Amino acid sequence: MKHLLRGLFIAVLTICCNFQFVFAQPMQTLPVDKDVRIGKLDNGLTYYIRHNALPEKRAEFYIAQKVGSILEEPQQRGLAHFLEHMAFNGTKNFPGDENGLGIIPWCETKGIKFGTNLNAYTSVDQTVYNISNVPTENINVVDSCLLILHDWSSAIKLLDKEIDKERGVIREEWRSRNSGMQRIMTDALPTLFPDSKYSDCMPIGSIDVINNFPYQDIREYYAKWYRPDLQGIVIVGDINVDDIEAKLKKVFADVKAPTSPAERIYYPVPDNQEPLIYIGTDKEVKTPSFNIFYKHEATPDSIKNTVNYYATQYMLNMAITMLNNRLAELIQTAEPPFTSANAGYGNFFLAKTKEAFTLSGSSKLDGIELAMKTVLQEAERARRFGFTATEYERARANYLQAIETAYNERDKRKNGGFVDEYVNSFLDNEPIPGLEAECAIIKQLAPQITVEYINQIMGQLLTDNNQVVMMAGPEKEGMKYPTKEEIASWLKETKTLDVKAYEDKVSTEPLLSEEPKGGTIVSENSGEIYGSTKLVLSNGVTVYIKPTDFKADQILMQGISFGGTSLFPDNEILDISQINSVATVGGLGNFNKVELSKALAGKRASVGTSISSLTESVSGSCPPRDFETMMQLTYLSFTAPRKDNEAFESYKNRLKAALQNKDANPMKAFQDTVSHILYGNHPRMLDLKEEMVDNINYDRIIEMYMDRFKDASDFKFYFVGNINIEEVKPLIAKYLGGLPAINRKETFKDTKMNIRKGGYKKEFAKKQETPMATIMFLFSGKCKYDLRNNITLSFLEQALDMVYTAEIREKEGGTYGVSCNGSLSQYPKEELTLQIVFQTDPDPVKKAKLANIVTEQLQKMAKEGPSEEHMQKIKEYMLKNYKDAQKENSYWLSNLNAYFYSGIDSTKGYEELINNMTAKDVKEFLAKLLKQKNEIQVTMTVPEEDIKKTDK
Repeated sequence: MKHLLRGLFIAVLTICCNFQFVFAQPMQTLPVDKDVRIGKLDNGLTYYIRHNALPEKRAEFYIAQKVGSILEEPQQRGLAHFLEHMAFNGTKNFPGDENGLGIIPWCETKGIKFGTNLNAYTSVDQTVYNISNVPTENINVVDSCLLILHDWSSAIKLLDKEIDKERGVIREEWRSRNSGMQRIMTDALPTLFPDSKYSDCMPIGSIDVINNFPYQDIREYYAKWYRPDLQGIVIVGDINVDDIEAKLKKVFADVKAPTSPAERIYYPVPDNQEPLIYIGTDKEVKTPSFNIFYKHEATPDSIKNTVNYYATQYMLNMAITMLNNRLAELIQTAEPPFTSANAGYGNFFLAKTKEAFTLSGSSKLDGIELAMKTVLQEAERARRFGFTATEYERARANYLQAIETAYNERDKRKNGGFVDEYVNSFLDNEPIPGLEAECAIIKQLAPQITVEYINQIMGQLLTDNNQVVMMAGPEKEGMKYPTKEEIASWLKETKTLDVKAYEDKVSTEPLLSEEPKGGTIVSENSGEIYGSTKLVLSNGVTVYIKPTDFKADQILMQGISFGGTSLFPDNEILDISQINSVATVGGLGNFNKVELSKALAGKRASVGTSISSLTESVSGSCPPRDFETMMQLTYLSFTAPRKDNEAFESYKNRLKAALQNKDANPMKAFQDTVSHILYGNHPRMLDLKEEMVDNINYDRIIEMYMDRFKDASDFKFYFVGNINIEEVKPLIAKYLGGLPAINRKETFKDTKMNIRKGGYKKEFAKKQETPMATIMFLFSGKCKYDLRNNITLSFLEQALDMVYTAEIREKEGGTYGVSCNGSLSQYPKEELTLQIVFQTDPDPVKKAKLANIVTEQLQKMAKEGPSEEHMQKIKEYMLKNYKDAQKENSYWLSNLNAYFYSGIDSTKGYEELINNMTAKDVKEFLAKLLKQKNEIQVTMTVPEEDIKKTDK
């Protein structure tokens, strides 16, 4: 097979030779970012260290391992992932027993929360651990994080009792994730990867192995594969690079290089002449879908660090972008041939030793043939005729605009962006020339790469061999799927299809066909809340502007007023439920959605509207240079939602497809049951069904939308970001001052959608392919809405998370996790809810025991409050997050909105409230909620005959 990149590089070399003033050699090697310290210890350990000041006094600590589930022997299936879990359950320096704190409790004393800042993942070819957002003010914390990385690399204890405890946790992780699509993908591997190690390599592994493997098996895997020559350390943040490098060398000095290391093989994926085709069905899959892969050789490492690689990636990006734009257009037709479709290029499914051009799509129940044929046809159209100059002009403009934004933000980059680059450099040899060099290369390459070059690459993506198809869908009576022979014939016939070249229809008219009359600024006051400037416009609109320097290319906007759908009658709930999806489905002004996207090429302004039960709002974002475009889109969103019957028909057909088999997922039954129990037969509780869709009234929805946005006089707008007040005032006066205003006085109504009071318990059985019990507790009651109670609720949620993680996940091995979520609402009335949800084995004794632990620990919390240890951990975490949030535009936008929505200053006394919060405060808060005796418990299990079903 002709190598995609080798063929393309001939064209790329020609392009690069035109840059003699920039590149001395056609295959010039890219530079390595001078600001990252890269080294290798004598034992083979690689490290990347970089100073970066954002967030201030924070750092990231990562260890990446070039090992994963592909290296397991059959009797070890699942142990790579199991080992990742064990890394948190006791190490040499963090034993987690009577000899000292474990990694998780130690980290949480420093405000580093497990699952949020402390985590890991295992995939087929790699395993990566992270300690993120680490406070660096105390050098001892930094030193300890280095010690944790050291222990993960070579000193995980792997005690028998800890291994046995973790078996249950992983069993429950498997249970909660073993969805219909997961089962299909696992079953597909032998077909997709015949005669390959990848045919059985899912990281979750075999439940039989998880339950029964001898302790020595995991220790042997650890000793064999966790070794310095396969490990990379990445440390980025507000640290001294020289100091960290010296300490790293000292800490890792005792990690020995292996004497006779096992070869780390990257297993090949064989080529195939005839298509490999898999068709899988499952009762819990809702919609049919397909993936068509055209396999290509993986990019050689020797090429990755060259200008040619960047040029190739750019051309691939352009081709994929333009093809996806065409597919998106087809979705907007009255009878869309698919419900979703997408093209992409990257690793072939689970394997990094093969790359693939991929075509994906989904359809209504009886539409998989049309969907697949249409996607193949569009790919063939692009292969045969290429893309147009105007398509490429837009795609290139959007790409270069994104590059410009990245360049403008180069001094505002957060640690995480650098970490991702360095991890990929270590694991996959991806180049790291630095943002400035990268932007310079692309800015000079892109204008010289013509659409003809892009069309050349598109012509090589669809191959005659190395084709692989995975089709998945519901196992449902009446469902028909094509045979493997039929799919093979569709692939073969693609190149003989009768297709015509794509016609790019482009409008040259401006966004606004008529300029607004505008208004005036009648008053201006600086020094308002949070240092904002207040503008009052002649039509009654109030504007608050808070300039910041957090990001060079970001301005955020929100406008909001009271009213919402609560003002519409209950009997219009069908149209109310669809208002946000349907009202602007036809686009804005004279542009449908496709035309609007084309008109905005090269701009990064976006605006959206939303009508909730209590409010109507508009939100947007843009860089400073596109502020006027954001204002124009805002003006159109208020005044000119475009009616388009074809777009509405398209939406209805896609909605029907989504609803056809919505009950396939068992969780739908759980959600419906909970909703009915909470709200009974309230008229605003709508269970939308396929047969209802044709009753949606498009005209009425447009009328409702216009009613909510026909009066801007009671809207408050907030702008936060890199905004020059003097420059934007004329634009605000013109566009926001030009919005319609009738000066009506209104607010929302209480729709009386109240949660059931008193105690209630329900258990029901639902057939599930993977037997599982889902249990929810919900407590509700009156509670004053203020800052103190909101903070106390956050303490309660976090304390319960810690307790249930210890008692139910770790001690019992009974669940992968317990979710604790509280909500304190102010409107239409003040109300507190606390929801606790977990999933577990449906065995009656097991689930009853865990449910009892939930209630026992809740009652204990109401009597004793959280432990002092937990209180201190929560304070550390919240204070750390508060400091970080103050450097985010979104934080101040949210605070401005909250101040005028609720009358609460979310920053006033915040730190004092946290520091002064006591276990007694949390105890009394919870006790007050429980005393109101509004407790609902819902359990979904499986029929009795399925409870003892063996899991395979």
